[in-house]
Amino acid sequence: MARSELRPVIKLRSTAGSGYTYVTRKNRRTDADRMVLRKYDPVVGRHVDFREER
Repeated sequence: MARSELRPVIKLRSTAGSGYTYVTRKNRRTDADRMVLRKYDPVVGRHVDFREER
């Protein structure tokens, strides 16, 4: 299967300033704006918001 532009690979960067990132895919049709997820940052040792960077 070919990779589509409908589900691009995105990077989620920690808002805590640790520089830690997660890599995931998202559906542009349902989530057109930038994604924000609350995930665990092992550098800081707690859950923080991760924002999509392009």
